[in-house]
Amino acid sequence: QVQLVESGGGWVQAGGSLRLSCVASGRTSITYTMAWFRQAPGKEREFIASISWADRTYYTDSVKGRFTISRDNAKKTIYLQMNNLKPEDTAAYYCAAGSFTGTTSEKSWYNIWGQGTQVTVSS
Repeated sequence: QVQLVESGGGWVQAGGSLRLSCVASGRTSITYTMAWFRQAPGKEREFIASISWADRTYYTDSVKGRFTISRDNAKKTIYLQMNNLKPEDTAAYYCAAGSFTGTTSEKSWYNIWGQGTQVTVSS
């Protein structure tokens, strides 16, 4: 069984930066596609970024140029570097994994989820 554990969330002022980490444990595979999603109160969980095992990345438009997803297969860890944070980035951030090739923003393709880490950006 694969488990994902996120860390790195917290409080930051607008314009600041945070780096989220997600460590995978259990019977993981480096061929998993990994992704970050977020969910603000009262809103649907939305896609942020994904990265394939071949390091192909895909971002939603609202974070392009500000967020960077990366992975370290040796450490079974993915990262989300978030720069120039805005109050509208405030949400719980979730790591997800799917056993497919390529990248996608479709939630249903990801079958393993972490518990989330809260990010709060103040204006």
